[in-house]
Amino acid sequence: MVLVIVTVLILILAFVFSMLGLGGAMLYIPVFHWFGFDFKSVAIPTGLLLNGITALSASIYYLRAKMVDVKGAVPLIISSFIGAPVGAFFTRLVPTETLILLFAVSMVFAGGRMLLVSGRPDKETMMALNHRIAIMSVGGFFIGFIAGLLGVGGGFLFVPLMMMMGYKTKEAAATSAFVVIFSSFSGFAGHLAEGHYEWPLMIATMVAVVIGSQIGAKVMNEKMKAKWIKQMFAVVLLGVAAKLLWKIFL
Repeated sequence: MVLVIVTVLILILAFVFSMLGLGGAMLYIPVFHWFGFDFKSVAIPTGLLLNGITALSASIYYLRAKMVDVKGAVPLIISSFIGAPVGAFFTRLVPTETLILLFAVSMVFAGGRMLLVSGRPDKETMMALNHRIAIMSVGGFFIGFIAGLLGVGGGFLFVPLMMMMGYKTKEAAATSAFVVIFSSFSGFAGHLAEGHYEWPLMIATMVAVVIGSQIGAKVMNEKMKAKWIKQMFAVVLLGVAAKLLWKIFL
């Protein structure tokens, strides 16, 4: 029964997060944790796997719709791909409560910033190419490291970073989903090498995220406004962060 409930919840979350250019691990992981699965050995690696599959499924739709800046994303892909397994390695060295706290603080930062800028129009000009490459290379490694450490794909940091450089909201979300594929699977490989997996949970939830993400990607492209995407992004992040911090401090 627990597996059925978790699978349904993951399907719903995949629908929502695929619209935001995120893999969904930031909620997949707490859901697994709340239903009794071990945070380090099950929740984080399974969350990373589903994160990558959600992003891959959504990206197939976004690539067909020509919403992804593939060439521009290369520095982010390479640097985050390198950083993710490094972060995954350090997971075993950090106490679980510290990981949860870092996870929550990261979401507060990203969600708060997105809420503040949700009413602003998208930038009209892109940052110079050489500046974008430098920022993506350094920022991508850092985000990849955090993604591997915390068991997320990094989309909640990729999207604000790309919007800061001048990407339109929908293009940033779609391109982020594409980048998240690589950092997620790279991070998951780091955990898999340590023997962290639970196949029944993975298989059931993999099917759920494919279905949910395809529907979500279509809705985002055809129905969603940029302002709505930013606000949803912020509310989801802040809500999950509040829940996690509540459990730590109260």
